[in-house]
Amino acid sequence: MHALGVGRESLTRALEGLLELRLIARNPGYGHPLRPEYVVLPEGAALAPACVELVDRLDELGALEIGLKKWSMPVVHALADDPRRFSELRDELPGITARALTLALKDLAAAGLVERTVTDDFPPATLYRLTAGAEPLVRPLRRLARA
Repeated sequence: MHALGVGRESLTRALEGLLELRLIARNPGYGHPLRPEYVVLPEGAALAPACVELVDRLDELGALEIGLKKWSMPVVHALADDPRRFSELRDELPGITARALTLALKDLAAAGLVERTVTDDFPPATLYRLTAGAEPLVRPLRRLARA
């Protein structure tokens, strides 16, 4: 856990999610019951190139820490085609809270990946869109979403 830079609960949730998606499996007969070993299944191995590309692009943009937060990449993916209002983003991302979306948008804006625009309409609307700097993230995110 220390080598990964994540807490026990985060790692447990991530492993449970990967098990549920059948991307990894417990390696039977290996490891201690409290420290099981896992193997990557073929479905997980098929996603690896897109994951590597995404991490490489995030690193090149200097946004690796922000990009690896829970909701950052789902928000970027939701903004990949068109600008969206806050409520549209919240509707498109099941399970996200208003607070989590607000924090993700602030982090992404601070990293220069998302821009916030207030329209002159009445009442004014706030739109969020990807910046040109975020474009390298779209291709690997679409590859992961198709899988």
